[in-house]
Amino acid sequence: MSETTLTTSQPVRATGRLALFREFWQYFSTNRGAVAGLFFFLAIIVIALFASYVAPHGASVQYRDALLVPPSWTDGGDPRFLLGTDAVGRDILSRLIYGSRYSLFIGCVVVSIALIAGICFGLLAGAMRGWVDTLIMRVMDIILSFPSLLLALVLVAILGPSLTNAMIAIAIVQQPHYVRLTRAAVMSEMSRDYVTAARVSGVKGLRLMLVTVLPNCMAPLIVQAALSFSTAILDAAALGFLGVGAQPPTPEWGTMLAEAREFILRAWWVVTFPGIAILLTVLAINLFGDGLRDALDPKLKRS
Repeated sequence: MSETTLTTSQPVRATGRLALFREFWQYFSTNRGAVAGLFFFLAIIVIALFASYVAPHGASVQYRDALLVPPSWTDGGDPRFLLGTDAVGRDILSRLIYGSRYSLFIGCVVVSIALIAGICFGLLAGAMRGWVDTLIMRVMDIILSFPSLLLALVLVAILGPSLTNAMIAIAIVQQPHYVRLTRAAVMSEMSRDYVTAARVSGVKGLRLMLVTVLPNCMAPLIVQAALSFSTAILDAAALGFLGVGAQPPTPEWGTMLAEAREFILRAWWVVTFPGIAILLTVLAINLFGDGLRDALDPKLKRS
């Protein structure tokens, strides 16, 4: 009897998950911008994974006979360099392709650190309340009272200019948003009947928070993570532009912009293409995040 119940429950569970995915895709696909952003973001991921095969040249290979060569379709262009070269003869297209790895890596690391730390502090504040809640939220309020980029700049100046320290600083700056979202969601869920039933059945402490409450708080956190991904890329590019993020010759998009500042007037392509790469990537991620918000938040689901 138990074997029959087990075998029949598995297809039902699989069917339920498929129905949830179909419902999610139904709401998500109604936002065409979100779908376009998703496919563009997936394309960036594929390019980043296969950068060594897609890029026509190495990221740091210098061609001394091709300094500041314009794009291939303009006068004076070279067919070898589709988007031209920079001041030391490096292919801009190849550096943009390899730079996508750094941008995605920065986004993943920053969001992961901020999300994990934010969930831990948010669960702690929402569950324990009292002076613990007050202490955690006042610290988060202090962090939020500073301009995010300025605070990240100060932290990097203290830790030292490097890509690793820039990611740590950006994660610290973004963490309060996850803490506040988690705390609000936990406080809302703790008063629900299923939590009361779990407590009556003997579920307590860490298991109650992680197994019972947290899965029902993940929807707004997933949306925040998607939107914060683009913010992390922007902040890392800004720190790189200011010279305290990734250091040359790392092909990070913000660092490429910093290296090209003095050539803005006489070599427009050196500045334009890294800027366009940042713009399109951030726009695609923001559109994708908006679609996630519409599909996962029941209050915003379209009828």
